[in-house]
Amino acid sequence: MTGPRYTPLVSSLSSSVPFVGPETIERTTGQPFRARLGANENGFGPSPRAIAAMAAAAGEAWQYGDPTNHDLKTALAAHLGCTPENIAVGEGIDGLLGYLVRMLIAPGDIVVTSLGAYPTFNFHVTGFGGRLEMVPYAGDFEDPDALIEAALLHRPKLVYLANPDNPMGSHHPAATIERMIERLPEGSLLVLDEAYIEFAPDGTAPQIDPNDPRVIRMRTFSKAHGLAGARVGYAIGAPDLIQSFDKIRNHFGMSRISQAGALAALQDTTWASFMRRLIAAARDRIAQTARDNGLVPLASATNFVAVDCGQDGAFARAVLQALADEGVFVRMPGAAPMDRCIRISCAPDTDLGILAEALPRALAKARG
Repeated sequence: MTGPRYTPLVSSLSSSVPFVGPETIERTTGQPFRARLGANENGFGPSPRAIAAMAAAAGEAWQYGDPTNHDLKTALAAHLGCTPENIAVGEGIDGLLGYLVRMLIAPGDIVVTSLGAYPTFNFHVTGFGGRLEMVPYAGDFEDPDALIEAALLHRPKLVYLANPDNPMGSHHPAATIERMIERLPEGSLLVLDEAYIEFAPDGTAPQIDPNDPRVIRMRTFSKAHGLAGARVGYAIGAPDLIQSFDKIRNHFGMSRISQAGALAALQDTTWASFMRRLIAAARDRIAQTARDNGLVPLASATNFVAVDCGQDGAFARAVLQALADEGVFVRMPGAAPMDRCIRISCAPDTDLGILAEALPRALAKARG
């Protein structure tokens, strides 16, 4: 019988996705969500300048985007104080992580990460045959010391750390990350995921020479810039590593519309400052809603708040499902003991008002 001849690796993998999207849940239940608070999207939306730039670029959508991402890379380099040769642009951090793993991980190669950290990274590692070595969180924080100890033991090609962290919203100061880099074993590359860095307190972003071959930093326009649907991420690293992305990346992966929107968003510094204030106020409101219902909000350096439901993962999942029944989409960490929490994205007051109204009923249902 004819058919596709899969590689042994692909044949050994199960069909899975790291996240079930809210659209899938809506189709399954037949009911739209009233408040979309689960995907760490920025419900306040992008800069009006970015919207205008994307609208203008839509008329040119018959053209491929610039395969070199020249204008955006040049602007990012000026913004970051490096050269365009230090920057790779791709289809969100997810796309760039996939390219990085493809470049460096062969079947059997070891990768060190944290148990319960961003699962899309794990998805890529598994998809290319890598072997994950996971260390537990220390409380509600990824544990840099434990990651380094595992790296010294296993000599992995990659060590992954998100700072600030998803799913807990916690963060480490710059000095902690800088010490971690100094302890990396020879041949290990730190993948520093900084998707939420714009929301973090001053002193969170470490001072790293962009030419340092030990680190690659990942950032995105999805969070602070409100462009999750445009899929624009960028990596900052040593030129040799950055140039290697050109060997495998989809050179036409970035649309003209996405490039125009990201460039305009980067230039609108007034909107960026406004957004930080909006997110801070939304975090405060989520935290107060949690406290009003006897729950414990965790301190957050991101655009979401992890809320401790006070019991175990089964109870938190019951709360999550009860909120879904109320039309409120949230998510939760996937590994114990963090799975005692639900994770609520920042959003405008209207959405957070729906959450405040629905949460008492959801808790009563979960407890009953």
